[in-house]
Amino acid sequence: MINIVLLEPEIPQNTGNIGRTCVATNTRLHLIEPMGFRLNEKNLKRAGMDYWSDLDVTTYIDFADFLEKNNHPKIYMATTKALHTYTDVEYEEDCYIMFGKESAGIPEELLVENRDNCIRIPMYGDSRSLNLCNSVAIVLYEAFRQKDFDSLEKYGSLHERSW
Repeated sequence: MINIVLLEPEIPQNTGNIGRTCVATNTRLHLIEPMGFRLNEKNLKRAGMDYWSDLDVTTYIDFADFLEKNNHPKIYMATTKALHTYTDVEYEEDCYIMFGKESAGIPEELLVENRDNCIRIPMYGDSRSLNLCNSVAIVLYEAFRQKDFDSLEKYGSLHERSW
């Protein structure tokens, strides 16, 4: 199972949307405090819709708590400062992909310590960053694409018609 890690998320709507994406992909969500909201906040639940109750989510008091409870895993860290793009790495089945808070990203000292595991999404010109929800979806679906979308339903049908 792939693991998405949000380090100190600030915007409940983003976390709610990411939770919904995690349910749709059977991905575990890890939330590292402090957060800019409470888990019972209305905006979080609204963004996650009726999916939130099905979410596999764990919270941690800080990054050290996360590392300890997950046996110091290898973590791919999404940042605009990385030398590698998110398509340059080969995601393991139980990998951890971490995203930083909306206003500041992942602290630079963590990025420097994990330089080889930092990944970025290419952007045009002077764009600072993408929305957190979009970034999670882009990288998460690349990890699934590399495994031929194993465990996800690849084909569907439109109402009564089939292609």
